[in-house]
Amino acid sequence: MSYDKANVFAKIMRGEIPGKKIYEDEQILAIHDIAGAAPVHVLVMPKGEYISFDDFSTKAPPETVAHFFKTIASIARQLEVHETGYRLVTNHGADASQSVPHFHVHILGGRALGGLLPGDVHKR
Repeated sequence: MSYDKANVFAKIMRGEIPGKKIYEDEQILAIHDIAGAAPVHVLVMPKGEYISFDDFSTKAPPETVAHFFKTIASIARQLEVHETGYRLVTNHGADASQSVPHFHVHILGGRALGGLLPGDVHKR
């Protein structure tokens, strides 16, 4: 699959569609999710043309990957969920319900999130 430059995140990065930014640098954009699933729900995406985590982890230079994940940790601290807990989610492909073909990570927090999946035996 090739990168689709018309995907919604590419349009947000180009300023064609608004996004409520909370962080931006030369390599990364972070925005609030418009359909938040938790009190804190932020999307963090690299500005490069990466379709999925697999694409990003195999094609991006190691320093870009390190910067991306260190920035996610910094954003979680900025959002003040680092002490109470948060979840990082990224979906890869159809079976995981990836809805936008641009690699991104969801930061979810601000409340108890429960089990990872419905029926999870590790519920609180």
